[in-house]
Amino acid sequence: MATRPKVVVLTGAGISAESGLLTFRDAGGLWEGHRVEEVATPEAFARNPQLVLNFYNQRRAQLQQVHPNAAHLALVALEQAYDVHIITQNVDDLHERAGSTQVLHLHGELTKVRSSVNEDYVIAWQGDQQLDDTDPQGYAMRPFIVWFGEAVPMIEVAIRVIATADVVLVVGTSMQVYPAAGLLDYAPLDIPIYYIDPAAKPMAEHVQIRAEVASSGVPAVVQELLAAAS
Repeated sequence: MATRPKVVVLTGAGISAESGLLTFRDAGGLWEGHRVEEVATPEAFARNPQLVLNFYNQRRAQLQQVHPNAAHLALVALEQAYDVHIITQNVDDLHERAGSTQVLHLHGELTKVRSSVNEDYVIAWQGDQQLDDTDPQGYAMRPFIVWFGEAVPMIEVAIRVIATADVVLVVGTSMQVYPAAGLLDYAPLDIPIYYIDPAAKPMAEHVQIRAEVASSGVPAVVQELLAAAS
């Protein structure tokens, strides 16, 4: 059987916002009244761990109230004819709940927690996290989130994934936050790139701009790709 073409999809906050998830970007740098520095840095967790846990407990509870949208579902349909790899900056599980089978989270996952000491001890988590939750060695647990100021462990894997892409979709992201914003530099030269975001601005000639929301732009591009593969 012939190898299916590889589509790499870079997704950001815009695709989740359409499902009803708030973002720092949407709220002018504030989320539920909190600045990034108060709830999304290692220093914040050291200074006020209860505030940080409360913040992520609220995010986890909100996540359970929303559902994948048309953009998430269209990316699942794309797997009919393509080898689809999603690299997301989002910490929600909407891609997985929609049915996507290959999802790489650059910034961690709301539905997991990890040891504050042993980075390899990561477990699934659905309810509220408490201050007295510990790993088997007795060390405190923390949200499985890559906070501002921390290294992005999965970036090297993401680079290897995009380096062998045949097509790239960029969805719902400003492409301004590094290191994720630099991933396009590793894509093969002159492959088709579709940039789907209401604020998308002109880029290189081989980048097709679709200045619209993900829920309409992604299904349209997916239909084009599926038609080209048939």
